Amino acid sequence: MSRSDRDSLLLKGLALNEKDAIHFIYKENFSLVQTLIIRNNGTEDDARDVFQEALLVLYEKSQTDDFELTCQIRTYLYSVARRIWLKKLQYLKRFESPDEDLVETVSIEEDLEAHEKRTAQYGVMKAAMGRLGEPCKSLLEAFYVHQKSMVEISAYFGYTNADNAKTQKYKCLMRLKKLFFAEYKPQ
Repeated sequence: MSRSDRDSLLLKGLALNEKDAIHFIYKENFSLVQTLIIRNNGTEDDARDVFQEALLVLYEKSQTDDFELTCQIRTYLYSVARRIWLKKLQYLKRFESPDEDLVETVSIEEDLEAHEKRTAQYGVMKAAMGRLGEPCKSLLEAFYVHQKSMVEISAYFGYTNADNAKTQKYKCLMRLKKLFFAEYKPQ
């Protein structure tokens, strides 16, 4: 099972408040957040609190019909936890040099705008992939989604060698790029 399929199942389990899904998400991701918090002037208790807040954000998002996770659960929880922790540090005035550290924080409006822009780009990319056709669509998915090697791809698609598969992948990418930019209107 691919990581994205597993994350989809876990997100559905989280939305249904399944204890196994919640336990698995906690087990797989807490240590990452704990490391972040401890390395940035926090304690284990702080890490537990921040992780629970981040998990609650993901839970609430999973309850909405229009929420689509466009990254791994791990990435989402880390970025939410990081934002929560930076805001707590700002509140507690623990920054040694606020000017340097504040450069890394982004206002919510800017972040939401960037997220909405990225979501729109994903929508255009999904549509472009739908129009791409075979075998390009399957070839690009094999390489980028399923992370198959060029040797595996050449064997599966019947290319004579990995170099020919690589050439075909490049042609498919150029075709996808044309389809994408025909629809995408940068703001």
